[in-house]
Amino acid sequence: MSTATITSKGQITIPAKVRTDMGLTAGDRVDFIRMEDGHYAVVPASHSIKSLKGIVPRPAKPVSLDDMQAAIAAGVTSE
Repeated sequence: MSTATITSKGQITIPAKVRTDMGLTAGDRVDFIRMEDGHYAVVPASHSIKSLKGIVPRPAKPVSLDDMQAAIAAGVTSE
């Protein structure tokens, strides 16, 4: 188990092994998430753009430029 000490300013230094295990580097951000049992989880908030790959599924059929233009036109007229 790794331990850190809180400074008078409320700061901590995350131990090197924990930073390595979490893939954190200088400038990264972390989120503190309150769990149901009242404890907190510390999770990386900064991610590589590569980690977003695959989040949005590809459409079943490709969308044509004509379809895109029609959708844009429909959006403009619906206001």
